[in-house]
Amino acid sequence: MNKHLIALAVAAATLSGAASAAQVYSDDSSSLAIGGRVEARGLLSEQKDSNGKVSDEVTDISRARVNIDAKTQIADGVQGLGFVEQEITSEGNDTRYVYAGVNSDQYGQLVYGKADGSLGMLTDFTDIMAYAGSVVGGTKLAVADRTTNNLAYTGNFGDLTFKANYVFGGAIDQGGQKVDDAHGFSTGVKYNVADTGLALGLGYGEQRGQIKKDKVVISDSHNDRAEQTFAVASYTVGDLYFGGLYKYGRRDAASLTAAKPTLVDTQGYELAAAYTAGKAVFTTTYGFMKDEDAHNAYDELKNAAAVDATYYFNSNFRTYASYTFNMLDKNKVGKVAASDEFVLGARYDF
Repeated sequence: MNKHLIALAVAAATLSGAASAAQVYSDDSSSLAIGGRVEARGLLSEQKDSNGKVSDEVTDISRARVNIDAKTQIADGVQGLGFVEQEITSEGNDTRYVYAGVNSDQYGQLVYGKADGSLGMLTDFTDIMAYAGSVVGGTKLAVADRTTNNLAYTGNFGDLTFKANYVFGGAIDQGGQKVDDAHGFSTGVKYNVADTGLALGLGYGEQRGQIKKDKVVISDSHNDRAEQTFAVASYTVGDLYFGGLYKYGRRDAASLTAAKPTLVDTQGYELAAAYTAGKAVFTTTYGFMKDEDAHNAYDELKNAAAVDATYYFNSNFRTYASYTFNMLDKNKVGKVAASDEFVLGARYDF
């Protein structure tokens, strides 16, 4: 039971009820499964009202996800597949995934549509919290993350997993910047060292496109470039899991004063740990990330630690509590941006 719960905790950020999806149709060659989750979440944090007053408020951030997973045999050892997942909140709906493609038992899977990039399987090494996401992994390049117009390949060869994808273009927000017609690729590899509990991973992504800031075109060249490299490792022993991540990146940063974008280096790291006790899983992470330009000007982007506890009543229902300690300087980023967060949640997977 304990090893099973550790596996659930480590995969919690990426699974949307797939582990318990119900098969609603099956014949000799085809199958259709429906899965998802309903998740009630209340967030306590500092918020600023229309008058500029800052106070503690509880925000309802509940959501639901529904997915459909379809497969059909089209040749010996080859399947055609389609997958779609929709997220529903009080503010509207979002299509998280919609792709189709082919899978070969021998050669791997190739899909096109809105699908994952290649670096998500690496950031999952530390993205293990019930609520708080990876502060470093959440800053992947758009072409290396879940996005549209994406041709993605995954190959599993024993203890080795290889991913590669190419994004042909699209309009993608990246924090304070907007990259129009961004295109590029990412690739990653993960290796589980047999019978040791050790896993290692390495990945790289690169994209090009226009850069805008506040809807102003800073550069209309399609040569503006960003790149990222991730290195990860994890170790599982008994009821304990440990994960680590290091990120290095370079990008052209938009500037309203400079004649052209300036080159910025980004470095970050994250540490994660999980412990299982019966039906409870306790997880914690610490993440830090900074920007540095050619003049050695330093900008701290992320500095946070998080702890949470999840109780699994069974494989379908869990409750959790999560607290994030935000260690950014409130004198630099503002009181709201530097505030801590506390979340209570209940989740039903189907």
